[in-house]
Order: sequence, then C-alpha cells, then structure tokens
Amino acid sequence: MKDIFVVAAKRTPFGRYNGIWSSQNAIELGQLALTETLKSIELDANELDALVMGNVLGVTLGQNMARQVALGVGMRKTSSSVTINEVCGSSLKALRLAQGQMELGDFKLVAVGGAESMTNAAYFSSDKNGQNIQSEMIANGLTDAFSKMHMGLTAEQVAHKYHVLRKQMDEYSISSHQKAASAMHQGLFNDEIIPIKRGKQIITHDENIRENTNLAALSKLKPAFKENGLITAGNSSPLSDGASMVILATADKVKELNLQPLARLGAYVESGNDPSYMGYAPYYAVQKLLKQNDRQVNDYDVIEVNEAFAAPSVALARDLAIPTDKLNILGGAIALGHPLAATGTRLVSSAITAMKYVNGYRALVTLCIGGGQAIACELIRDF
Repeated sequence: MKDIFVVAAKRTPFGRYNGIWSSQNAIELGQLALTETLKSIELDANELDALVMGNVLGVTLGQNMARQVALGVGMRKTSSSVTINEVCGSSLKALRLAQGQMELGDFKLVAVGGAESMTNAAYFSSDKNGQNIQSEMIANGLTDAFSKMHMGLTAEQVAHKYHVLRKQMDEYSISSHQKAASAMHQGLFNDEIIPIKRGKQIITHDENIRENTNLAALSKLKPAFKENGLITAGNSSPLSDGASMVILATADKVKELNLQPLARLGAYVESGNDPSYMGYAPYYAVQKLLKQNDRQVNDYDVIEVNEAFAAPSVALARDLAIPTDKLNILGGAIALGHPLAATGTRLVSSAITAMKYVNGYRALVTLCIGGGQAIACELIRDF
C-alpha cells in the first residue's frame, strides 16, 4: 500500500443558519475553501489531478457540484471530479475514495472536501402537481429514511437505551463550547480556519461558539423533538453552513513538489447499526478499527468524535472509555457547527491541529452517519 499524505487542511469558519454564509451556496463555499487551501501551500490548481467532494443538500446546485468547484478555481478541464452523498460521512468517504484511487495509481495529487449550505437548502414538491411542499434539509438531511424519525428522535432513543441523563448532555455541551472558546482565544484555529473579511471585520472563528453558556441556561431549554424529551437545541449541533478541504499527495508527489506533510492516512473502517439508534454507530466502527489494528483507545493522542447530539457523544465517551483530555480537544460540532457533508474533513483538520497542540503522533477520527452507519479512521504523524 502506498503512503498517502495530507499536505494541506483548511476550512471556512462555520456559520450559523442564516448567518455569515446566508448569501453563499455550497458551490461558492467549496470554491472559497479550495482556493484558500491551495494558497496556503502555494500550489496551483492546475497541479491537481482530481477533486472529490461531499454534499448532501444539492437539489438546486446542478450537475456534479465538485466539477463546478474544480473548474471554478482553475483546475484543468482534463481533471476528474466527483460528488458523493453519504450524509454526514460524505467528506470522510470522499477521503477514502481518493486514497484508494491514489494507491491504485490513478492520481497523485487530489483535493478532498465537503461543502454544505443548510441555510439555502431548497423546498421541493414530492408530486408532479406541485403539492406537498417539503424542506430538502429536513427530508434528505435530517430524517431517517427507514423509521421517518427526525435525527433528534434517534438521539432521544439513544439517550433512553444507553441511559444518558439530560444533565450529562447539558454538561457535555457546555464543555464543548468551553473547549472551542479556549482554542479560539489561544489562536489554535489560526492554521485551520480561513479568515473572512466582512466589511471592516475579519472573521476568524466559528459563529456558533457560545463561550458564556452555562448549566442554568441550558437546563431551561425545552425539548426540541419530543414532549418530555431530553434533546434540546442546546445539547444538539446547530444548523450550519460551511466548507472544509484537504489536499492529499503520494510520497512521490510530496518529494517532487517539496510539500510538507501534516499527517499520513492510516487505517479506515466502516460499520453500522440499527438506523433508529444512528448516533451510537461509531461505537462499532471504533471497536472494529481497534481490533483490526490491535490497538487500544489509549494508543491515540487525539480522538475526534462528531457531536451531532450530546446524547450519543456521552454514551460513546463512556462506553469506549475515551479519556476526557483526548476527546475533541478543540470542541466539537455542538460548539463549532455541523454543516453535514463538510464535517468529515473538518474533523481531519481539527485532529491535525490538536495533534500539533499536544505534540501527538496518532489520531482517531470517527462520526455517525444518518441511516445507522459510521466511519472510523486514523491519522498519523510519524515522519
């Protein structure tokens, strides 16, 4: 197997719903992220062999948004582009698909990422007479295709089955915001986030971070999805807009272009569980990864777990025995935001940032996926 290296990792600040990115669609966000990622390593778009991107809410975007992003930033017309949809796992799956083609010798330098505008998701009619108008975001992004439950209700089921208390969820959410706020003030996101100019203001952090949130405030929030339920807006990831991007290179290309590796791609697995308990699926993916590689959780210096909801995050941290000081060191999606397809490669960039911060050399990245699936993978800094 060929070594495949991450040589650049950037993302936009993640904006809240109807926030800083309300006037940009996913294609524009993807173009911004890719342009700035290339600039960060002084690489011309013409050097790229391919672009693999994730996107979930694409009803109004036209054919193959990745191709539109690629040509929009100046990639060669002879380059390859593909858009994939594995819901929240889209950009991590894109990473794996790119890695596979690079190992087979198809490509040597590939951009991989995801972009999502939840603000600009379309409304559509499910019949030819224009009746029964639905939200694309709700129907295709946030509703389980099997049970027809909102993702928030699957989190309620996880909380009930795995005995997670409301107070535990709220405390977890506060911790996510506190970690993110601390990282922001320390400038830890500086190498990761693309600064955006808005008038006289330069935005350098995610819009959803609430550094002053507290247990008293969160405990007053009403259940969002079920009467007498446990899941609230405060212990869920917010609707968000944004894009993230990484550049992958083979060892030969690293040497040829004098690139500086940030991490090497390690092991990768996918797994699944009952879609009605979607958020708990990473438990099985992580266990599979550990068994496959004869590792323990403590073998990792950094562990990035997506925080679609606090309920499964609490259960996963407990049941996988993840050390608190290794888990989502910079905060997670509850604080940073969760623009569906952009989150996978955001986790990669955050894992790289966190490894630098703790001087670590091995990270585990995992996330849950609508439909009851999960991905777990490794990033390694051993060079």
